[in-house]
Amino acid sequence: MGDSNYSKAYIQTLIDELKTSKIYTDLQCAAQVEIAKPTLRLSELKKGVLNGLVNSGWDRKLRNAIYRFLQTHPKLQFPSPPPEHLKEPLVFLRKAQQAWEKRILKSLNSMCTDLNIPLARKRPEKEQKEWTQKWTELGIDGPVHFEKTEPKDASVKDLSQFRPVYAPKDFLEVIIGLQNPNYHGSDTPGFYHLWGIVQVPLKVKDIDELRLQYSDMSINQCQSGIDDAQDIPSELFEQERVKLGKKVINTNHGPLAQEFSKKGCPTSMRATLWCQILAVELDEIDILYYEQLKTNVLQHDLLVDSLLYKDVKLTATNDDQYFVFEDFLYQVLLPFSRDTYVLNHFDYNSASPPKSYIRGRLGMDEFAVNYPPNGVIPFHGFAMYVAPMCFLYKETITLYYVFREMYVRYFFRLHSISSHPQGIVGLSLLFESLLQTHESDLFFHLKSVGCQPLKVAFKWLVRAFSGYLSSDQVLLLWDRVLAYNSLEILAVLAVAIFSFRKTNLMKVQSYNAAEAVLADLTTLQVIPLIQLSLFSK
Repeated sequence: MGDSNYSKAYIQTLIDELKTSKIYTDLQCAAQVEIAKPTLRLSELKKGVLNGLVNSGWDRKLRNAIYRFLQTHPKLQFPSPPPEHLKEPLVFLRKAQQAWEKRILKSLNSMCTDLNIPLARKRPEKEQKEWTQKWTELGIDGPVHFEKTEPKDASVKDLSQFRPVYAPKDFLEVIIGLQNPNYHGSDTPGFYHLWGIVQVPLKVKDIDELRLQYSDMSINQCQSGIDDAQDIPSELFEQERVKLGKKVINTNHGPLAQEFSKKGCPTSMRATLWCQILAVELDEIDILYYEQLKTNVLQHDLLVDSLLYKDVKLTATNDDQYFVFEDFLYQVLLPFSRDTYVLNHFDYNSASPPKSYIRGRLGMDEFAVNYPPNGVIPFHGFAMYVAPMCFLYKETITLYYVFREMYVRYFFRLHSISSHPQGIVGLSLLFESLLQTHESDLFFHLKSVGCQPLKVAFKWLVRAFSGYLSSDQVLLLWDRVLAYNSLEILAVLAVAIFSFRKTNLMKVQSYNAAEAVLADLTTLQVIPLIQLSLFSK
């Protein structure tokens, strides 16, 4: 009876969600068009309208819309009562996340005070015109200059004075310090941390569960990224793969594109397949919405703009693979900071959007506003979530919406504390568990010379390897994140890299030496590494 009631509530919630979406309004308009057709008989009104909607592709549009809701709303994914990690997150983790949020906000406010800069200000008309003229080339000659000179006015900032609010190493310190005051080692059968530095009693998957989950990546299965290489005759794999891919794309059905992508996406089809998996299908409303976000950027200057600007300068602009996309990155990241749609992900996130108060109204809840408007304070490396996707999309608007979906589905989990198995705490624990189980001699050696493996791997996990692997390998890796709807493959790859460099790592005698062995990952081929890590004995 309980399951039946839950299923009814589940269906009703899904219907309510659809009714608040744009697709519901579009469906009503399409139905009115069908009703107005002179060939439609009154006696067959319902049947005629339904047939008309199906013939015009509305059955597929609705399936994709439902698929998208199920992907982005975890609480709707379970026809039986939701699992414990969604119903009752560990209280001490939630408190830790709240304390971390306060620390970030304090750092941001301190920067405002030290630099005597407001969190937000309206741009003067002259400055708005300047931004409008330079919108597509902000990286070359934007209103914000990266120089160590005294700014002449508020529109020209000395970025050398700005510092990232936090970096991955700061976040790792918080995770290392997580302790459940009510936990004792014997309380959770099967959980052990042994030599690891993550002391949180979360259950993670073992190697057998991961092999089953990623069975389509087994060594005896052909994969895009390996078997379509230039030195392999195309008739052996690539031609059939592309032929099948065209059929999948023509169906325009997200779950089918997702299933196809489990063996990787052909390079020429990746952009389209990702859009289908993420249910990104742009129309005039989406274009207008982006233009409104752009207008908000042109009219108002936020402190986080400078943080984003400096992050791009410190990361993507200094990377030989991504520096050419500097302008693209600003055109995505600046509107993203104003996008209140992003706030929806806090419905299934342990984090909360940071609040600020209208001047003179400090502490009065009715005058509190989300700051920044999307609720996301960028950290060092945030721009690298966007950079690899610049290779896929020539149109800024498409790039924007694909990145936004990637963030609200996956990337937000990499910088918030939660008990979710795909959160950064769970991924860190999974990495340590796999490494000490299957490379115990390596783990013990590194620990004995003062190098905890997670201290090296954590930055890879937080940035989903962007900026560490070559760009084509990042895209192959993210193919599988989308296809399996899971970030756990990041931890698997991190373990695989340690295994691959094991011979040299066993010789190191210090943390710096170990870090040097693992400093350059740009020559690695990720799919063979993952296959060997999961499926070889």
